[in-house]
Amino acid sequence: MGATQPQKVIAVAVDDVGLSDKIERPQHDKFGATAKNDPQEIALVRKVDWHMMPILALMYFMSSLDRNALVNGKINTLTKDLHLQGYQYNTCIAITFVGLIVGVVPSNMILSRVRPSWWMSGWMMAWALITTLNCIVKDYQGLIVCRFLLGIAEAPFYPGAQYLISMFYTRKEIATRMALLWTGNTAAAAFGGLIAAGVFANLSGAHGMGGWRWLFLIQGILTVVIAIAAFFLLPNSPLDTPWLTPEERRLAYDRIARDTTEKRISTTIWTGLREAVTDRRVWIFAFLQQFHAGAANFKNFLPTAIKGLGFSSTVTLVLVCPPYLLAVFTNLTASWSSGRFNERTWHITIQKFISIIGFAIGAATTNVGARYFAFILFVGSTYGVNNISLGWTAAVIGQTDEKKAIGLALVNSIGNIAFVYTPYLWPDSDTPQFVVAMSSSCAFSAAVIVCVWIMRWDLQRENRRIKASEIEAVNLYVY
Repeated sequence: MGATQPQKVIAVAVDDVGLSDKIERPQHDKFGATAKNDPQEIALVRKVDWHMMPILALMYFMSSLDRNALVNGKINTLTKDLHLQGYQYNTCIAITFVGLIVGVVPSNMILSRVRPSWWMSGWMMAWALITTLNCIVKDYQGLIVCRFLLGIAEAPFYPGAQYLISMFYTRKEIATRMALLWTGNTAAAAFGGLIAAGVFANLSGAHGMGGWRWLFLIQGILTVVIAIAAFFLLPNSPLDTPWLTPEERRLAYDRIARDTTEKRISTTIWTGLREAVTDRRVWIFAFLQQFHAGAANFKNFLPTAIKGLGFSSTVTLVLVCPPYLLAVFTNLTASWSSGRFNERTWHITIQKFISIIGFAIGAATTNVGARYFAFILFVGSTYGVNNISLGWTAAVIGQTDEKKAIGLALVNSIGNIAFVYTPYLWPDSDTPQFVVAMSSSCAFSAAVIVCVWIMRWDLQRENRRIKASEIEAVNLYVY
């Protein structure tokens, strides 16, 4: 009796192991991504969603709102009050992105070594104060200085937010979260005009201040409040986040490590910089992002383009809203689909093809209805691309945290170069068709498609190499 009992225990244990293997063995897709079935992991992702994504989206909303106050101010009396002439407004738009380019890479190099909650909220406080100071500028020179400093202060936010998201979400999850982040931007574009219309209608001339000055003042004060909240709500890293339990922190770290192709241990900042600069894929993604940014530069001139159709200032600001509301929907839908099917190439290609059609219509006709339809078409099909491409970037170049942080910064920095030269494609003299700008955006969109397919070919070749060197390899680069 006593001699047989252990055998029964062993038999049950063997059976349990076999049953466990059948139940728990992960099912991989062709790139090695697995379905999320563990209740603890599902609960963790939901917790991160509710704690991190709302504050990041709100920060991005304020970032875009503060930056675009100049765009809406142009519809008010800003150019008249500051005596702007010729390309001076365009230069004020461009100089902001010079500041962004200067600040992005150094910021993300530091970000992997400091607390993101402190770093990002601190810089948000800085851009809040600069935004507020815009209300007292007296001339073109003062506006140029404020816009340049605003660019430097806002530089840490967007690539920093991408880095944070990539630290907590897998390849199949990241595009949707990038879309949720980007919703803050599109919501600012959609509702910024409505907010400005209300301010201009009710406060223009109050206490001797133009409506655009009130807009900067109100938005700047609100941004101060959000910056204080961000200090307490933002996470730092999977292993250093106060609102996660020790078990949740370990799970958050381990699942990203398992999901990253060719993951390595952390290294130095300078090694990360060298690896990012010498990785050809970083540069392909960087040019993809620059071409995409070139096509997306309409966001700084859409109110001007719509007003060129013959509408009043108030109606113009209202008509800016519908294209961006559509963009919110298409952005979330395309990003969800990309994550659901773990696919990047066709999701970007199809959206860019639709954009090309929209830009072509915009360049070819002066019909008011057709042109507004063109605006809806290219605005609605542009914003989903950004999230998919940057999520793709993080997944492909994330071998170390340092390389990922710096690589994302490089891609954003080089992408932002487009916002320096493309404002000069939109001179007021080209109203209402803006043929040069629309035609250029067609070409930029086509160039994005070329970059996407070059990257697909390169990653297919790399996956074949991984399979040849390790027969049972399942974690491959997604395309």
